Amino acid sequence: MLETSARLLKLLSLLQSPRDWSGAALAAELGVGPRTVRRDVEKLRNLGYPVDAVPGVAGYRLGAGAALPPLLLDDEEAVAVAVGLRAAAGGTVAGIEESSVRALTKLEQVLPSRLRHRVRLLQAVAVTPSGAAPVRPDVLLAVAEACRDHQRMRFDYRNHDGTEARRTTEPHRLVNTGRRWYLTAWDLDRSDWRTFRLDRLQPVIPTGPRFTPREVPETKTASGGYRYQARFRVHAPAEVVADQLAPSVAIVTPIDATTTAVEAGSNSLDELALYVGLLGHPFEIESPAELITHVRDLAQRLTLAVPRG
Repeated sequence: MLETSARLLKLLSLLQSPRDWSGAALAAELGVGPRTVRRDVEKLRNLGYPVDAVPGVAGYRLGAGAALPPLLLDDEEAVAVAVGLRAAAGGTVAGIEESSVRALTKLEQVLPSRLRHRVRLLQAVAVTPSGAAPVRPDVLLAVAEACRDHQRMRFDYRNHDGTEARRTTEPHRLVNTGRRWYLTAWDLDRSDWRTFRLDRLQPVIPTGPRFTPREVPETKTASGGYRYQARFRVHAPAEVVADQLAPSVAIVTPIDATTTAVEAGSNSLDELALYVGLLGHPFEIESPAELITHVRDLAQRLTLAVPRG
């Protein structure tokens, strides 16, 4: 059985998911009896957390209170934290994008309306990083919640050619490349994994029903969703290459002690060529054929650009 303080933190974490919890379900998650759950809920209420009773199912949900629950934050600090999390979620700090979205989802759930309005106002006038594809915060948060809660999601999606279609998916995870957000999901209509750009996606509310998560191939999160998927043979140890490439943008697989396979995706052949070329290691392009042809032409142009003599 968890100690009281640890149990209260876990209870609060469970209640922060946007669903109704029965007393029996909470008791099972915490490994205690229903009476202990009722006492712990009362302790959270005494601390200022707005835990609402759900009529009919003897359950609980965490509501949005008139004031932010006691996190030792005043209004200005709460707004600053929310704006900072939005900026981090946009890829301004590498490696913390997904955790920033999760934290932002929890924070916005309990923000009072007056603070939520100020956060959205600041976001509206913020400058989008150069070259980034803008994604509306409500879309990002809606998809993040569906991934977290394993809820089926329908959305209208604009394809590469501009056509639009309604898609029904089991959302798995969000991936940020620093310039774009992608959703990796099981497409129920096509019975296969697909990756969707969030700036082309409009969720259809409500989500549901819940589903049992599938095991996703790792290559889908790094190379899927792009126009071109490439494979390179890099002559350097895998641990060296892995330190240079973020796992969200490339799959690094050792071939032997001194050779590494790299799989990556992009909508630009130039970007693929330069991204791997600037690693500083000898390499060969294994696929696709378009990239091999493109690099040959690029190499010829660069050679001609160097003055002779």
